[in-house]
Amino acid sequence: MTFLSATLDRVKPSPTIAVTTKAAELKAAGRDVIGLGAGEPDFDTPQNIKDAGIAAINNGKTKYTAVDGIPELKQAICAKFIRDNDLTYTPAQVTVGTGGKQVLYNAFMATLNPGDEVIIPAPYWVSYPDMVLLAGGEPVTVAASLETNFKITPEQLEAAITPQTKWFLFNSPSNPTGAGYSWDELKALTDVLVRHPHVWVMTDDMYEHLAYGDFKFCTPAQVEPSLYDRTLTVNGVSKAYAMTGWRIGYAAGPEPLIKAMRKVQSQSTSNPCSISQYAAVEALNGTQDFLAPNNDMFVRRRDLVVDMLNAAPGIVCPKPEGAFYVYPSIAGCIGKTTAAGTLIDNDETFATALLEETGVAVVFGAAFGLSPNFRVSYATSDAALTEACTRIQTFCKGLS
Repeated sequence: MTFLSATLDRVKPSPTIAVTTKAAELKAAGRDVIGLGAGEPDFDTPQNIKDAGIAAINNGKTKYTAVDGIPELKQAICAKFIRDNDLTYTPAQVTVGTGGKQVLYNAFMATLNPGDEVIIPAPYWVSYPDMVLLAGGEPVTVAASLETNFKITPEQLEAAITPQTKWFLFNSPSNPTGAGYSWDELKALTDVLVRHPHVWVMTDDMYEHLAYGDFKFCTPAQVEPSLYDRTLTVNGVSKAYAMTGWRIGYAAGPEPLIKAMRKVQSQSTSNPCSISQYAAVEALNGTQDFLAPNNDMFVRRRDLVVDMLNAAPGIVCPKPEGAFYVYPSIAGCIGKTTAAGTLIDNDETFATALLEETGVAVVFGAAFGLSPNFRVSYATSDAALTEACTRIQTFCKGLS
């Protein structure tokens, strides 16, 4: 009889963390490594937010708080939903967790029973299926494609729904592709969901404010108000506010669901960091003036990376609507051999050889449920991106 839980046999460690760790190890060993694996802005947390955290410390806000968030933060979240999404929630409908990942996990733990299915469009964030598995559910992936700009169709969603479907998990703009659903595209999906009242919607809106050009962000309960009573709208301050290490995520939804999620959190982590909560109040209530210039920088970086990767033989890289990722296809590289003699038979082999031969760390597409691709995070400096893409071009030119 094994000592470890059999549940762990259903899941795997996060591939994105593994890539980041490997890159750090090589760099520590003296290798010239450029890491494009981490989903983390390189900007510093804005000063007003840091000041709010410092003030919280100086004012003694260092004790336990309510299990799932201080009243001030819940009020700020309610105000944010009205301001940005035309969604009205009360503080009793809001929960705050230690990052968006915990909020998602709490929801699955609070709702999934053995045999319950969760529909997950692929490519997906690497943690989605494993969180479902840990909670005892069954992930059902629906594969998008390069031809549909990595967005699933209403017909695909309809075909995936069964009597066992409990959740449809939605993410736009997407990690790993940056693809964003327009209002009309999302309305077509919500029209399907309206016809299936047993299916709830969990929407991960973490990249809401990272939307570029003519693309306008929208969220399911905003597009289809009749889904309000069966939608959990998840967000956080990590990405747009450059607060990844502060670990604050939040969600709003029906009060019975929020109460169930609170119960899960009360027996796991209890409250998020008190200091981080007060900083998040300032993030949501304070100036938003830094968002536009930060986005301008991301657009420039996106365009740089897309142009340079499309110049690499065998790579096709679409231009995404948001987030800070691109998800190029390497279909044209499969079956070829690198200059060092490695046969590229899948995207994991490609990423491994790229790291070993050029020092560029990316995450292979199979980790996100769709191959043959890889993910690049362009949330780093222009100089690092230019050098990394130059190395990728050289690597691809050396394939034979």
